[in-house]
Amino acid sequence: VLQINPALERMFGISRVEARGRPCAELFRHQQLNDLVTTILRSHIPGEDEIVLPLTGRCLQIEASPAGGERESEACIVLVFHDITELRRLEKIRKDFVANVSHELRTPLTSIKGYVEALLDGAKDDPMTSAKFLEIILKQSDRLNLIIEDLLELSKIESGRVSLKEEPLELRSVVDRTLSMIKPIADKKRHRLVTSVDLSLPPVAGDESRLVQVLTNLLDNAIKYTPEGGTIAVGAKLASPIENAEPAAQAIDLSVADTGIGIPEEDRPRVFERFYRVDKARSRELGGTGLGLAIVKHIVEGHGGQVWVEANHPQGSRFMVRLPVSGGKRVSTQLSEASKV
Repeated sequence: VLQINPALERMFGISRVEARGRPCAELFRHQQLNDLVTTILRSHIPGEDEIVLPLTGRCLQIEASPAGGERESEACIVLVFHDITELRRLEKIRKDFVANVSHELRTPLTSIKGYVEALLDGAKDDPMTSAKFLEIILKQSDRLNLIIEDLLELSKIESGRVSLKEEPLELRSVVDRTLSMIKPIADKKRHRLVTSVDLSLPPVAGDESRLVQVLTNLLDNAIKYTPEGGTIAVGAKLASPIENAEPAAQAIDLSVADTGIGIPEEDRPRVFERFYRVDKARSRELGGTGLGLAIVKHIVEGHGGQVWVEANHPQGSRFMVRLPVSGGKRVSTQLSEASKV
């Protein structure tokens, strides 16, 4: 090794003083990279490869070009390293997203196609059977429409095509407005809705319709995954003082807790991912699209806030939304590792 630049020093955690004069194989200790260097030295033909660093997991694209004289003693190589870790991560997200979308759309379409074929094969001649099949087709069509609506909504939010208002508003009005819409659904399962909102709370800066959407999504999940006759509690209080933070960083915590089945520890870090479901079969049965919490996360972060789910104590789930007060700075509270998402 004749020379390395500062970027490579940081990438491999070595200094140029340490690197100069050492064999490439000894310095980098990566067989795939060593093979590339050996091949270029022998062939004098430029080449490239992609390697993964075992300790950090970072993905590097390497371009190798021969330099120097024709004789072996004079030959050398210029290696250019590109860190493409983020690019590969985004590619994986895109591929997973396309695969998930295809699967989610195919499921109701397959069901619709199957029942239509059954009707055409003669089931339509039986009034009771045809009525049942048509009801299933309607239900699956509604599910398909809901998935598409959520996909379009998430796409708009992620692309920044949704402008959020920043108006001072009372969280009490957000809670009241949401509960008035959600109560009939909760009543069907005989759930008890409990609210605890501090009336002295300062206003938050936000878009009321979008915050209603956030609370609606959280309450909808709580209703779905809480057995009949459960309790769902909505609360709002001033967030605990933030250590070493300025007074302007004041925030309000909005919570939605239920007495449902809860979320396993291993699933909590992933619940805000698109299409991630703790119980896939039950989620589809209850009409979930797997996009509701992803939409919640983007809206909350668009308000400069944070959202996370706490551990089950003693049962059920508790989702927390932290929003900055009106006129305050965006939330920078450090969450504990146990609850941060």
